[in-house]
Amino acid sequence: MLEIILILLVIAAVAALLGFGRISGLALTGAKLLIGVVLVLFLLVILGVIAIT
Repeated sequence: MLEIILILLVIAAVAALLGFGRISGLALTGAKLLIGVVLVLFLLVILGVIAIT
């Protein structure tokens, strides 16, 4: 999932440099959403709600 976040951030950066504002914003929104999901899952693992086996 972290790879997808990094790919979206790179796409956003390249799109912003080339002047594609909407594509850049969409990629950034997707990356922000996935970062939120990763943080919530990380906190659940730390608190012991979800066990990784």
